[in-house]
Order: sequence, then C-alpha cells, then structure tokens
Amino acid sequence: MIQNITKLNTVLNYVKETFVGKNDVVDLLGICLLARENAFLYGPPGTAKSAIVRTLSKTVKDGKNFEYLLTRFTEPNEIFGPFDIRKLKDGELLTNTDGMMPEASMVFLDEIFNANSAILNSLLMALNEKIFKRGKETKNLPALMFVGASNVLPEDEALNALFDRFLIRINVDYVHPDLLHQVLLAGRKLENNIETETPEILSDEIRELQSLCRNIDLKPIYEVYLNTIISLRNTGIAISDRRAVKLQNLIAASALICGRNEAILSDLWVLKHIWDKEEQIEILEGIINRTIEKDEDPKSHPQALQNKTPNPEEVMKDVKILIDKWEGGTLSFEEQNVIKDKLRYLQTRCDWIRNPEQKQYIQKEIESLWQKILQTA
Repeated sequence: MIQNITKLNTVLNYVKETFVGKNDVVDLLGICLLARENAFLYGPPGTAKSAIVRTLSKTVKDGKNFEYLLTRFTEPNEIFGPFDIRKLKDGELLTNTDGMMPEASMVFLDEIFNANSAILNSLLMALNEKIFKRGKETKNLPALMFVGASNVLPEDEALNALFDRFLIRINVDYVHPDLLHQVLLAGRKLENNIETETPEILSDEIRELQSLCRNIDLKPIYEVYLNTIISLRNTGIAISDRRAVKLQNLIAASALICGRNEAILSDLWVLKHIWDKEEQIEILEGIINRTIEKDEDPKSHPQALQNKTPNPEEVMKDVKILIDKWEGGTLSFEEQNVIKDKLRYLQTRCDWIRNPEQKQYIQKEIESLWQKILQTA
C-alpha cells in the first residue's frame, strides 16, 4: 500500500512542478483518481485545464487515454465508436470500441456541456455507473476517472443531471502575478519538449488504491460530516442523498493519500469543492474552514492547511454588500442563513489580515452587523 501511495504522490508532485501555481487543481484530481470519482474543471481558456489532465494521464504507464472536444454536433460514434461493419453483415448490432472512450483508462471531455441529447443518456450512465450501454450492448468501463471541462456553467436544465455526475468542481484560474515568472520558465520548458524523467504508475496499482479507499475508517468524522451536510443544505447548497454518500469516498481518499487508515477532521477540506454556482464557493470555504481549523494533526492533507491571505479592501467591500442586503428589505429564512454564513466566513478571513488598523476597522463593522442580526432574531 505505502509503495503505491508513494508512487501516486510522486506522480502528482511531477505534475505540480510542471504546472506552477496549480497545486490545488492537481491535488483535487489526485483525490478524484484515488476515489474513482469524476472531476469538473471550470475556468477561462488558457488556464492549462487540458494540459494538466493530459500530463497526469501520461503518467499512467499502461493506460489508454481518450480526449475529445465536444460540440453541439458531436455524434455517439465519435465518443463510443462506430458500429462494427463485419458484425453488421451477420445481423449483429455491435460497437467497434477500439481506441474509443469505452476502452480508455483516463477520459477527458472538453466543453462537456455541448453534449447533445443523442449522446447524453449513454454519457450519464458511463459517468455514474462506469457502464457503456447501447442497444443490447452492455460493457463495464475500465475508466479510472472521468474529467470534464468547460469555461461556462450549465444554463439548460437538461444538463443539470450531467453536471451532477461530477462530484468535485475545480475552479481553474490564471496564476497569481507573483508566480508568473516561474510559469513562463516552466511553460517554455514544456513547449521546447525539454526531456525530464516522467514518473509512472500502473493502472492496476491505482485500482488497488481505489479498493483500499473503500476500507478507510470514517467513524472518527462521521458525526461532524453528517452535521456539515445538514448545515450546507440549510444554506441552500443542494446535496442529494446520492452525492452525500459518494462524497465519503473523497474524504477517504484524502486520508489514504496521506498514508492514514482513518479519516480526521481536516479531511473534510474536499467539501469546499462541491459548489453548483460561483457564489457558493466563498460560502463553502467559510463553513468548511471553520469546521477543519480546529484540527492540527501533522498528517493533515496539505490542501487542508491552505488559507490565502485576504485583501482587506475586498473583505470590506464584501462586508458592505452584506450590510446593504440585511438592511435592504424582507429576507427569506434561507437568504438570512446565507448572509450569516458569508459573515462568519468574512470574520474568519479577517483574522488573517496583517494590517492591525484595517483588521480592527473591519472587525468593528462585522460586529456591528452581528448586533443588527441579533436584534431582528
């Protein structure tokens, strides 16, 4: 077990070194790979979404990779393969899947929300049950992980079921200006194909880890996890029972990749990435950070310890928005809960502001709003 975890971590570190400033993206892909769950990459063009997945896929030594850019006119044949002409002559309707998605160990579907109704049903079953079904054909898929990507979120309700199949949503943005110099050097190296030794892992070694992931003891965090799901639902973040069950796999993967047999509180960091809309990103970060900040276990996942230094002006601007909303008129119970959760999040962020004067000023404004909230309770 330890040897395979070391191999996987070596692979992930290699991808992180290749793509500067994308540690969170790579770590989340590693968690999904270990849990055998699907990941969705969201961000503008030119943020290395496909390049990261491609590089990770290449490290699976014996794996077959399938990558496709979907358009509104993409046909099932382009994804699953054409009907086998030889079998057709014998009256059998079978698909020739050679080199296509049903035979791939790593699958990347770019612009996933361009999927049309012709391929949607087969795609939903593939993503959810890892099964390819077409007519009378049924085939278990060897896919270790599916990754979808888009620079827009779905607006058509028909695509909500597709979006729901991606358990983790990863926001991929341009790197911080401080890291731009390193990005330019790393990018130049990548473009010039400068040879570097690529670490490798076998698909069977990943499958062994995926099986071990199911045996991680979640009892230590079960009660907190349950209360967190209830709290998130009360905030208006829709988490179906199916997703609540599957999210446990991600928590287990966080424990396993750190070499532990049981989950700890900080493994709940993965729940920051289950948003449906952009405005939920900050709310989730606030709620989950408050839950995991009590955990100081040295074996915590590195991403659980990430807490970015906030910009005081942006924090103050967000506080002012909440003040205006609270004073602006009648709010539903759900809207009140959202404001309270955002305020708690900003309170947590405020603790990280370095300038004491700015920190004190913002804390006073936050305290003043809390007083108003308590008065109307």
